[in-house]
Amino acid sequence: MLEKFKDTSEYLGRVLGYIHSDISEISDAEKEKITKETVDHFDNYVSPGWLKYRKSVSTNAAMLEWQDHDSNVTDLYGNDFIDCLGGFGIYTCGHKNKEIVETVKAQLDHQALHSQELLDPLRGYLAKAVAQITPGDLQYCFFTNGGAEANEMALKLARVATGGRWYVSTVNAFHGKSMGAVSMGGKDTYRIPYTPMVQQVIHVEYGNAEDARKAIKNLIAVGEKVAAFIVEPVQGEAGIIIPPKGYLKEIRAICDEYGVAMICDEIQTGMGRTGHMWRCEGEDVVPDILTFGKAFGGGIMPITGLICRPPMWTEQLVDNPWLLGSPTFGGNPVCCSAAIATIKYMIDHDIPGVCAKKGALIKEGLDKLAAKYPDLIDEVRGIGLMLAMEFKTSEIGYQVATGMFSRKVITAGTLVNAKCIRFEPASVITEEQIAQVLQRLDESLADTRAAQK
Repeated sequence: MLEKFKDTSEYLGRVLGYIHSDISEISDAEKEKITKETVDHFDNYVSPGWLKYRKSVSTNAAMLEWQDHDSNVTDLYGNDFIDCLGGFGIYTCGHKNKEIVETVKAQLDHQALHSQELLDPLRGYLAKAVAQITPGDLQYCFFTNGGAEANEMALKLARVATGGRWYVSTVNAFHGKSMGAVSMGGKDTYRIPYTPMVQQVIHVEYGNAEDARKAIKNLIAVGEKVAAFIVEPVQGEAGIIIPPKGYLKEIRAICDEYGVAMICDEIQTGMGRTGHMWRCEGEDVVPDILTFGKAFGGGIMPITGLICRPPMWTEQLVDNPWLLGSPTFGGNPVCCSAAIATIKYMIDHDIPGVCAKKGALIKEGLDKLAAKYPDLIDEVRGIGLMLAMEFKTSEIGYQVATGMFSRKVITAGTLVNAKCIRFEPASVITEEQIAQVLQRLDESLADTRAAQK
């Protein structure tokens, strides 16, 4: 043993004991100790602002998530919460989906990561499956670990493939928080601390195709070449903003006219959540590059990536396969096994269809509540199981989210629009649970209205 780290070893031995224990085997005294330590650890070793930021949690007794199942999260004391946040879109197939978990366990029994030198077959099988379930002639895949990384690779690929240097994005967009991705972002809060960032980026109004046309046309007129237009088919963190019908098709036509790559960021909208396997399918659009993530790993493993049309994978990338990137853990076997099981589960159980049906049921209930509380609620928006309720003020949104949390329903605001709370539950949420969520939301709204007086 390394004697100087003896105390750390003993401390971690206790933590491993918790991991290997059933929740019923942990005493109340130990649960209290874990709770106090966790709050201390977040304040002193993670981020002092975390609990302050998570207002719905921090205004209640500190609660620690410990287990999950189906559309529920269970805290350390056994309290069951209906999850309507869905990890910002991760849990489309549910929490701890049995079929996906069993596949991952089986893969772990013979290999977790890859050697980096030999060919790993699951990456190939998964890439073919992604090509089969994405629209049009999308073909070549590149797997990464997080959504921002996937978008970073998409931006790099667009420059390599087109020779362009400028990017066009949209106001209120959200594409991640790494340097390139946040440069495409459309909210000042996340951009200002890092300026100057990636240069040669211009933002246009979302949903306004003519605005995009003018920006691209003007850049070309003064001798600048545009690499890509990056767009969310539905703006997620802006508050679930659906563009006008035909917007994506017009953007596709503009990109074709001027030789610009169209990047569809389907990290949150993809994998069935909006009622289509991919939201761009709903608009009959094939992008040059499509990025995916969130639900792609089935809520079990972190895996993201991109798929592109054949012309985008230029000879330069064929000659140097590491030019685009070489993430150590990208496309590793255990994560690929999760994604493979997820795709099969979604096909076999028609998850896009389920999301459309259950989403319509929730939206109907949200619309009724909006009519009941017009003094609190501005609008209900969304499609499939990607829904939002926008309030008159951010404070009302915080109060409602806190009220929902106290009634054991998890939801949260959107990062770019704090006046919204989102409803992105798992597709396995039951109609009985939907009724419970709507009832508890009604109660929370009533409490919020009373507090306003």
